[in-house]
Amino acid sequence: MGKLSAVQVEQWRKAGKPIAGKSDGDGLTFTLSKRGTASWVLRYRFGGKQREVTLGNYPDISLADARKLAAEKRGEVDKGGDVATTKRLEKIEHGQPNSFRELADDYMVRAAPKLSAKYQGETRRYLTKDILPRIGGIPAKKVTPADIVVLVERIAKRSQSAARSAFTMVSSIFDHGVGKHLVTGNPCALLKVSSIIGDESAPRARVNLNDDQLRALLQALPALGKENALALKVVLATGVRKSELSLARWEHIDLDAGLWRVPPENQKGRKRAKESGKDFVIPLPALVVGWFRELLPLACGSPMVQPARHRTGSQTISHDTLNSALSKLPGKIPRVTPHDLRSTARSHLAALGVNIIVAERCLNHSLGGLVAIYDQHDYLEERRYALSLWAAKLEALEKGEPFNVVPIRQVA
Repeated sequence: MGKLSAVQVEQWRKAGKPIAGKSDGDGLTFTLSKRGTASWVLRYRFGGKQREVTLGNYPDISLADARKLAAEKRGEVDKGGDVATTKRLEKIEHGQPNSFRELADDYMVRAAPKLSAKYQGETRRYLTKDILPRIGGIPAKKVTPADIVVLVERIAKRSQSAARSAFTMVSSIFDHGVGKHLVTGNPCALLKVSSIIGDESAPRARVNLNDDQLRALLQALPALGKENALALKVVLATGVRKSELSLARWEHIDLDAGLWRVPPENQKGRKRAKESGKDFVIPLPALVVGWFRELLPLACGSPMVQPARHRTGSQTISHDTLNSALSKLPGKIPRVTPHDLRSTARSHLAALGVNIIVAERCLNHSLGGLVAIYDQHDYLEERRYALSLWAAKLEALEKGEPFNVVPIRQVA
């Protein structure tokens, strides 16, 4: 603190030249707009992100008074408060003009806590990534149906499902505002998402990567960040669903034994899995064990294998994290999803001559019918061999080396 002097501040005000920020230390900053408005701003970090709140204008608030106000606000931040959000909520309570961002803040504080923690986390993520950057600064009462159409169309260029989710969230926020008489209507009520981006398309065909495409994928993964690269390689090598990885806890994984236990509540078809009461045990090849050992320190002590990377109210990464990472791959690689990696694993297991029943159990598919009733053997050792063979091929492809292992059926 104390980098600035009252004389300096007054000289800057009189000079009238725009100032983006002169720091007094500990976040207190003097700014001067093009229109000559001098202000005190406190800049701070909350939830890992840079935030700021205007304390007031100069010379109405002197340097000494600004330092006192900044100290008070920093105290609130140290106690876990987000002073910028608090100020916006106070404006709403006093009936002052408010932006859509302020209305969204009010919704998250007043209404969202009644919803599930998962939905709250998803809403915060959509607000931060897609919604607020586009309409956050518009006065809530002036957001038009046309603004919503543009918002949804832009998000749909990345993901139609994301666009539908964002539309639903914006509509919920406006319904909240109507209920509190903060806005006079919900612009989303006049719209249909299907009219904006069309009906939900039929499920896309699964993409199965060939050897050349796999080699390009594996060699491009490091550019997506270490956590993403390792997670996607685990999905590809084990054939697990992305939800099984995102819900995995370190207590489920025995790295020394090379075993990953997926409890019933983490499996697809949870009702059936819970009724059986059986964990699905995945044998881990040595290569995959090594990837998990690399992930362990990246979890920073979290009980989750893939902990949340931002403050979202969720313990683990969001549903779209790995999809989003894959969307950033170079254009020469076919656009794939985590489930495409699972499908690719299944296809290559077949190409390696793995017995169909063993390959299906590698992916935790139900054997169905009489096979499921009479065959209670879970093929753990057979699956261990099959996945080790698949991991060896992936390792060779990643290194750009030839893979010369003879498929199982040829050996037989």
